Amino acid sequence: MLEGKEQVLCEDGSYTLYSKAFDEPYHSTRDGALHESLEKHVKPALKLKSDKTSLQILDICFGLGYNAFATLYYIKRHNLSTRVHIISPEFDEALVRSLGSFGYPPEFECISEIIKAVSQDLYYEDDQFTIEILLGDARESVPKIQPRVDIVYQDAFSPARNPLLWTREWFADVRALCREDAILTTYSTAAAIRLGLYESGFYIFIHRAERARYSTVASLQMLEGEEYVDMELKKQRNPDARSMRDENYC
Repeated sequence: MLEGKEQVLCEDGSYTLYSKAFDEPYHSTRDGALHESLEKHVKPALKLKSDKTSLQILDICFGLGYNAFATLYYIKRHNLSTRVHIISPEFDEALVRSLGSFGYPPEFECISEIIKAVSQDLYYEDDQFTIEILLGDARESVPKIQPRVDIVYQDAFSPARNPLLWTREWFADVRALCREDAILTTYSTAAAIRLGLYESGFYIFIHRAERARYSTVASLQMLEGEEYVDMELKKQRNPDARSMRDENYC
């Protein structure tokens, strides 16, 4: 086991890790590592982008790789032809190097060679899938990304533990990388986070996942048929609400 981390069994039967440095697990143990990735990120994102034949995905941050690997698993399971390029910042190289021996759920057996390659090379590419890990501080590496992205998985450690990846300035950097119809998925439903997204140009929607707590989908365009959150009304009802700002955490 990696120093400073403990393996934890989630309620869906998959395993995650508990980070002593951040004092929280990488995933909700209640919702489950695999279940959370599928229900809060992969399924809503791929549903909303089902018309696309090629997707650029920004995965914040790579961690145990569940979001990236669950994306590939879901595409393979449903025989989709979608080409996917996933770019993901990650500061913990030792963690990524260890993933070749991590106890992933049996669903990932079909991508075991991809997992092994990513753990060894921090990169994988074939005719359909590309995974690219950017080692280092996400606040430094993400603004340098060149391809415009269609989907953002905003899945960093919680705002209380890793605030600089949840500020309005961070979301402005993310917004600058996005195509005009991009969407962002995140487990956070906090008013401060939704305000930061809204102030960066995103419309806010509630996503109600199967057998999991509700989460947030943010979009640069209005989404028909989705559960819209009127942030101007929220601001009127709670005039003291504020988005998180870099100046309070630097």
